[in-house]
Amino acid sequence: MNLEELRELSDQENQRQATFRHRILYCSSAGCVPSSGESVKDVLLETLTEKGLSQSCEVIGTGCLGMCGEGPMVFVQSDKTLYQRVDATVARRIVVEHIAQGKKIKENEVETTGPFFASQVKIVLENLGRINAESINEYIAQGGYEALAKVLTEMTPGEVVEEVRKSGLRGRGGAGYLTGLKWALVLKGTAPQKYIVCNADEGDPGAFMDRSVLEGDPHRVLEGMAVAGYAVGANQGYIYIRAEYPLAIERLHLAIKQAEKNGLLGSSILDTRFNFRIDLRIGAGAYVCGEETALLRSLMGRRGRPTPRPPYPPEKGLWGMPTSINNVETFANIAPIINRGSAWFSSIGTAKSTGTKVFALAGKIKNTGLIEVPMGIPLREIIFDIGGGTSDGTEFKAAQTGGPSGGCIPKEHLDLPVDYESLATVGSIMGSGGLIVMDSTSSMVDVAKYFMEFCVDESCGKCVPCRVGTKHIHGLLNKISKGEATTDDYELLKDLCLMVKETSLCGLGQSAPNPVLSTMRFFEEEYTSLLRNAEGFIPSTQKEPGQ
Repeated sequence: MNLEELRELSDQENQRQATFRHRILYCSSAGCVPSSGESVKDVLLETLTEKGLSQSCEVIGTGCLGMCGEGPMVFVQSDKTLYQRVDATVARRIVVEHIAQGKKIKENEVETTGPFFASQVKIVLENLGRINAESINEYIAQGGYEALAKVLTEMTPGEVVEEVRKSGLRGRGGAGYLTGLKWALVLKGTAPQKYIVCNADEGDPGAFMDRSVLEGDPHRVLEGMAVAGYAVGANQGYIYIRAEYPLAIERLHLAIKQAEKNGLLGSSILDTRFNFRIDLRIGAGAYVCGEETALLRSLMGRRGRPTPRPPYPPEKGLWGMPTSINNVETFANIAPIINRGSAWFSSIGTAKSTGTKVFALAGKIKNTGLIEVPMGIPLREIIFDIGGGTSDGTEFKAAQTGGPSGGCIPKEHLDLPVDYESLATVGSIMGSGGLIVMDSTSSMVDVAKYFMEFCVDESCGKCVPCRVGTKHIHGLLNKISKGEATTDDYELLKDLCLMVKETSLCGLGQSAPNPVLSTMRFFEEEYTSLLRNAEGFIPSTQKEPGQ
């Protein structure tokens, strides 16, 4: 396939879609399918046939429609009507009443102009709910692979790297390193072989952003990886994905085959001299393999354990060759940046945190689901406008960002802008995008204990501070929660957290104490109230100099 044929295919697909009076899209993500998503599809098809409407209507599976707690969801594209809690009865009514008679089902209709949708800016998620998740033609009809065609025919590798650098795009996997600078380091490498790696080992509790993107728009990620390969001089890419994501794996396999068949991956892509292949590697679900050096070792068939840095992967990565590792969301931003320009992307968000961020809202919040918002949006707007406040109408207490590596943000910081720099000031991080909400019924000591237990289970055991330190921290938290700890235990807990943070080998150990330290900082009274000899005790953080 060449550029002209790509555009012809786009026109043909748009013309094909125009022949249907209605396109009915049902959520076929892992969140909705188990709750009757496929039976909804069957009822829609059967009823359309029964009413003689099967020739004028198309039923297709699409990606996550956002409001996961209200699924299964169905979107009637012709008049932009979104339905929630669709069971077999409602599915039949959609055809009989809405499609055949033009009468909307008000009790199941979602107000798409309401706060949940109005505050969002969709870049990464823009195709979810618009295209068939398993069709390369539908992706191409939305401008898919135009960015790849543009860089191959109009730009040099250095120009691509510079465009990404000017956009200000930072890695969406947690650390927030500038993507353009990482690519520039790999481009400068003179090794005979270079690699592109997509980190899809999403392991934070409550996080499902990357999974949703891969299930709903896999070609967006493949295209971003191919652009990255051209930019840095790599001809081989790998997607490292955890085995717990079978639907995402299935759709990635399909998408890769479709792209290869159409000459968009493999050899002589778009009739140019650029070759780029993408293979999948399935991880066993070890959280530590989200750390880049552990991921690379696992990808090479070795035990997934971190290694000291430097050297960093852009200098010496897979099999000792320059390697650029970015996560799913980062790659999903590449095509829009190339198509619309770095100035457009950098105009969204803040000066140092440009673009948007995808979050998975979970916990004690009314509207659980997947959202995409501009960087710098106040936390209050996410919790109360988009999220609808706490699920039971109780008082908001804290929000956890960054998963086991992040911190808890209390209600007094509700107006904090959600960007890399602001989150760091309150002891938290952006992380991959999990956002868990807690209300007045939540025990912050138990929250800290839960995340520490997770880190204990997921520690690879290579370094003593993480292997032993996290166990002792969890033991002290357990002792405090039972009311058996003393003030000495409390001070020891603080010292242990700082030791593990400062001396662990990799990011897992270095960030494991963050939830504990942040809850001790903002909810210290919950800890001290459980100490056996707390009367008159002044925690070291509250002591005046000389005390």
